[in-house]
Amino acid sequence: MLLPEVIARLEPKETGRYLDGTVGGAGHAEAILEASGPNGRLCGCDQDGEAVQAARARLEPFEGRFEIRQLNFVELGSWLDEGTIDGAVLDLGVSSHQFDVAERGFSLRFDGPLDMRMDERASLTAADLINEQSAEELANIFYEFGGESGSRAVARAIVSERRSGKIGSTLQLAGLIERVLPRRGRTHPATKVFQALRIVVNDELGRLDRGLQVVWSLLRPGGRLAVITFHSAEARMVKLFGRRLALPYRVDGDVDLPEFRHPKPPEMTWVSRKAVQPTRAEVLRNSRSRSAQLRVMEKL
Repeated sequence: MLLPEVIARLEPKETGRYLDGTVGGAGHAEAILEASGPNGRLCGCDQDGEAVQAARARLEPFEGRFEIRQLNFVELGSWLDEGTIDGAVLDLGVSSHQFDVAERGFSLRFDGPLDMRMDERASLTAADLINEQSAEELANIFYEFGGESGSRAVARAIVSERRSGKIGSTLQLAGLIERVLPRRGRTHPATKVFQALRIVVNDELGRLDRGLQVVWSLLRPGGRLAVITFHSAEARMVKLFGRRLALPYRVDGDVDLPEFRHPKPPEMTWVSRKAVQPTRAEVLRNSRSRSAQLRVMEKL
């Protein structure tokens, strides 16, 4: 996703040490290793064990120049030292492999279990949420994390349906939602609900909030962080994180009032102040890229 744009802005250098915090299929990792020459090094991680194995296999030609571990980027502080990385990339969201495997439960195209765990070692699944949360709790999830305006109607239908048995499969849930929210256009009416469930199951926004600071602490001065987001909540979080780092003062607490400010030098400058979006050619090749936005910041 946005591969040439990421590499052009990270500017990998020989002897540089780089991080792919969402290694996935290792496309970005491979490009970084190619661009950084024979002395470049890469650390990569992913919470998905299948992705870790796939990445190691793809990067075999770079043997000795990379290390891949199974963990979430929030946990990188237990592995890497602060101030040791020259550039990092976070490609958020779901990988193509996760979408394309029915058993993972992410896709509306296949019938599979309502799982949606990126890390299969985790305990909470989408089925747990669907079958155990109240109508009010489900409606709040669908609206807050999916922006679904019909959240209350969908939640009531789910609670009614599960009185006759658990809701256990993706197509069972998708069909139920389609009966409540008739299809308009090409987008399936269950898309926003599935997105919301996935975000909550994997605590995506909470981990992004914590993980941005972890990854930022690993960068050397002059190091760059590239973040690819796919929905508005992620984008807002990245923009707010960057804005705070760029301020010429520190804010005590969550309230930005003059009496709570303390002078400090800015910690960051935007490499890409405006979001970089995929080209039309990339969107035609990969429709999943259409909502991608790239933002890049440099540590001062």
